[in-house]
Amino acid sequence: MISKDPRPTRGKHTAHTINRAAIVDQNFLRLLQTWDELLAGRAALTEPIRSGSTLSGAAFLELFESQVLSRHLDFEARAMRARNEGFYTIGSAGHEGNAVLGRLTRHTDPAFLHYRSGAFMMERARKLPHIDPVYDAALSLAASAADPISGGRHKVWGSKPLWVLPQTSTIGSQLPKAVGMAIAIALARRSGTGLPIPPDAIIVCSFGDASVDHAATQAGFNAAAWTTHQHLPCPILLVCEDNGLGISLRPPAGWIEASLRGRPGIRYFTGDGLDLVAAHAVAAAAVEYVRRTRQPAFLHLHMQRLLGHAGSDLEDKYRSLAQIEAGEAQDPLLHSARTALRAGLLSVTQILDRYQMARQRVRKAASRAARTPKLEHRTQIMRPLAPYDAAAVNTEARRVDYQTEPQRAFGGSGGLPERQPPRHLAVQLNRALHELLVKYPQAIVFGEDVAQKGGVYTVTAGLYETFKGHRVFNTLIDETAVLGLAQGAAYLGLLPIPEIQYLAYFHNACDQIRGEAASLQFFSNGQYANPLLMRIAAFAYQKGFGGHFHNDNSIAALRDIPGLIIACPARGDDAVQMLRTCAALNTVNGRVVAFLEPIALYMTKDLYQPNDGKWLFPYPAPGRAIPLGSARVYHARAHELLIITYGNGVWLSLRAARRLRRESGARIRIVDLRWLKPLNRMLIARHARSIGRVLVVDEGRRTGALSEEIVTAIVETCGRSIQIRRVVGEDSYIPLGKAAQQVLPNEEQIIAAARSMLAATSDR
Repeated sequence: MISKDPRPTRGKHTAHTINRAAIVDQNFLRLLQTWDELLAGRAALTEPIRSGSTLSGAAFLELFESQVLSRHLDFEARAMRARNEGFYTIGSAGHEGNAVLGRLTRHTDPAFLHYRSGAFMMERARKLPHIDPVYDAALSLAASAADPISGGRHKVWGSKPLWVLPQTSTIGSQLPKAVGMAIAIALARRSGTGLPIPPDAIIVCSFGDASVDHAATQAGFNAAAWTTHQHLPCPILLVCEDNGLGISLRPPAGWIEASLRGRPGIRYFTGDGLDLVAAHAVAAAAVEYVRRTRQPAFLHLHMQRLLGHAGSDLEDKYRSLAQIEAGEAQDPLLHSARTALRAGLLSVTQILDRYQMARQRVRKAASRAARTPKLEHRTQIMRPLAPYDAAAVNTEARRVDYQTEPQRAFGGSGGLPERQPPRHLAVQLNRALHELLVKYPQAIVFGEDVAQKGGVYTVTAGLYETFKGHRVFNTLIDETAVLGLAQGAAYLGLLPIPEIQYLAYFHNACDQIRGEAASLQFFSNGQYANPLLMRIAAFAYQKGFGGHFHNDNSIAALRDIPGLIIACPARGDDAVQMLRTCAALNTVNGRVVAFLEPIALYMTKDLYQPNDGKWLFPYPAPGRAIPLGSARVYHARAHELLIITYGNGVWLSLRAARRLRRESGARIRIVDLRWLKPLNRMLIARHARSIGRVLVVDEGRRTGALSEEIVTAIVETCGRSIQIRRVVGEDSYIPLGKAAQQVLPNEEQIIAAARSMLAATSDR
């Protein structure tokens, strides 16, 4: 028996007091109640459901079931929230046509999905019968620790066996890495290290129509077209699920088609996402095109959004009741039910039985999921965020199991870098990159100007000639695309070493690390990782060269990223050994690393006076590495003053310490942190306690600088008995020329601060 319509009578009720989920549910039941079964045909399950279609009746019914399951998950998500058993109500209602993509693509076609992809997940799970997508979704809604993808950390669509990489509520930021993965398939095949997906796999990436205007989305489109323009493969299906709304915003009518149809390098397909048969036909054509040509396609599916943006969205604030009801009349489940009934695939009673059985299945799954354990302790929550196996990482960093290849890379045994005279930072970095490319066949180096030119500062000189274009190559001038490619390559087993040409350029693409790369292990419960080694030419003090875009001294945006490792060598021998450890952190624990290279020290040879050569160092032989968190200590027995610093501050502090020693005999201990995140608080505290007077020299800005964390660490671990002072940069952008020295720490400031602290000590 079909239940009575529970809608309240109109009058005093406003649109937002009406239970729209109940109305959508009753609309479906009313269709069945009023359907005239005399209209039904007699279609065979094995025959095409419609003339000219390749979709059989049996396949249609499976798609219809996936739609219904997704719909009941949306209903139950709201019920769970009302019972305080669930925590997420952005649903898929109106987008259930994406089930056709779950069917037409393989479970080995990696997918980066829009948050309205419930039907896609229900359908793709058919390919692996041991997976219960309904219960998995219920666990995710309940933030259960048993959730098989995120372990209760977020409601995400994702599955390791189904190759669905977890996305939170992203707005286009998944496109650069999806395009990057499509580009990286060919790179991974050429590496010879093994491809974890079939060589003819394609990438699927879905998003809403409002997301098309997002900068990251446009970066993805551009990277795909730029690649295709060079006749290089980029097999990605870009799926725009267009419901005409971005929460309350309405894109201009026809904008999506106008901006994407005819775009060079991307084939445009469009179709009705509300009609399963029509959607199946156009999606099949788009999937076939991408798989056959290895070129990108844009699939524009027209859909409806039902039940608002999320459970808390009061649609009547920006849509009239007539508009809401008109959208509900275009419910894709109504379209699918009519198709099944007209074709005679199912009777009214059979559809009703299946609909109610799906409801009960979802409710039982939700009830069961609500009783499962949740995350309770911070260590449990953070466990996958920053994995670190110190013993394994150190072993890998010191591993030397290659003989002939290094000789080829360096022109024979006589050219091995460990046999060469001491050199400056840029040369040692260059040699270390040669070494890493030999040691790791899966390693690739790329970025702006890194190939034939050898980088702006020649750090990558000679790599292109030695390792060729599939391992060392230039990219388009877009840091978002560069870091997207890095992530996509990492998913396929490569070791990406992207270069960001200047520190300030990183801010153009910060979210690709903050929101995407560094979050992946957390939101996949350690099942996926982004082992990438991001090199950044960083910091200030470049003589004769200025402007904040090339002389940026702020790393606050990097330090704030959970799980990110930040390394900063001040000298060439440290840089080599730290790079070895960074690559080991990538390969052993899948970590994301930012390797900051002080530009002003790239070519520095001298320390105290011209031609003294005291900032030139020998190349450390393979087998030597600097462990994560290990600092370099200068004048370890000094006990009058402690300077804690990093990067350019090391060079400045050593000069200042020498002048003070000659001036007053004061002996100053200097700690070069080398690893800026995670900060070795215990090491800092140990040195601070042993002296009691700490001067922190930090080239960063006064506000948000690393020195704030260093001072906090000292106070929290040592109490107020330690005398502390900072020498830092001003809260200013860096101007051109000599004026730059006025807003950056300098040698005279360090000396003045040290004198003051030493004098205060002698007066006691």
